[in-house]
Amino acid sequence: MGKFSAFKLPLKSLGAGTHEFEYRLDKSFFANMESSDVHDADLAVTLTVKYNGDFYDLDFHIVGEVVLICDSCLDDLHFPIDTAYHIVVKYGDDYNDDSDEVLEIPGSDNYLNVAYMIYDTVELAIPIKHVHPIGKCNRQMSQLLKKHRATANDEDAELENELIDEMDSMPESDGESAGDPRWNALRKLSGDNDTEN
Repeated sequence: MGKFSAFKLPLKSLGAGTHEFEYRLDKSFFANMESSDVHDADLAVTLTVKYNGDFYDLDFHIVGEVVLICDSCLDDLHFPIDTAYHIVVKYGDDYNDDSDEVLEIPGSDNYLNVAYMIYDTVELAIPIKHVHPIGKCNRQMSQLLKKHRATANDEDAELENELIDEMDSMPESDGESAGDPRWNALRKLSGDNDTEN
């Protein structure tokens, strides 16, 4: 039995009318999807399928909570999910997902696995940056982070000052200083070129 066999929608056995399916998503669902963002979940998925004899109208509604890791303090971040997704599925000659609104599947398929549709819908509801609201981060971790940022900035400033002092102590060149003899040879060549023009 496959990881996502519970998400196989038996399209060909559905009669005309409205049908409802319910799924529960937890930590194992996201682990099976190899999601690195979601560390835990408690989501209820309601799928309403309306079949009129020609096509299947699929409406997903997902409600619950996922647990992420806060990018700032590294504590658990409980993020609420309340999202929906709609797609029309119809049978055709071959698999075709060129459209965002219509999915065409081969006539030989008896089932449609909706696990990836559900996963993508949840992932799109999660912001790119995972951060607690202002004032909700772990205070100890936030203070430690500020301390290390200040230390890093002090070290950068100190290094910058050392480089400036070193450059100030270097002798000034008057353009004719004894340097790499190759540069002098190049200067002579450029001077010769100027006289030839």
